[in-house]
Amino acid sequence: MGFASEFRQFAIKGNVVDLAVGVIIGGAFGKIVDSLVGDIIMPLVSRVFGGLDFSNYFVPLAGQTATTLAEAKKMGAVFAYGNFLTVALNFLILAFVIFLMVKQINRLRRHEAPAAAPPADPEEVRLLREIRDAIRAR
Repeated sequence: MGFASEFRQFAIKGNVVDLAVGVIIGGAFGKIVDSLVGDIIMPLVSRVFGGLDFSNYFVPLAGQTATTLAEAKKMGAVFAYGNFLTVALNFLILAFVIFLMVKQINRLRRHEAPAAAPPADPEEVRLLREIRDAIRAR
């Protein structure tokens, strides 16, 4: 078997294709969660805590006097803990949503379990049915 045909056989397996679809959907879903956190949740949290912008919370490590994180990063190293808080909240929300999705999928899989085949009739039941059918035929 050549390398190309072996790779093709590997690439078309169901698990590889499912994984690729999952990665693509996960990337798109990650962008949605980024927007949810950055555009909706963090502004609300900032409003609750006095209108502060978490993304601009930083400690200058190179003696910068900048007022925004972007300016401070241009001037040297910074400890951007506000940005970290935003990313950490983003991760927690994403992990929670994935947990809920997996929990729902597992619950659906339990309900869709294949029905067990009915047990085979014992010999006596089969014989009684044959007798019944023979009596009916008379």
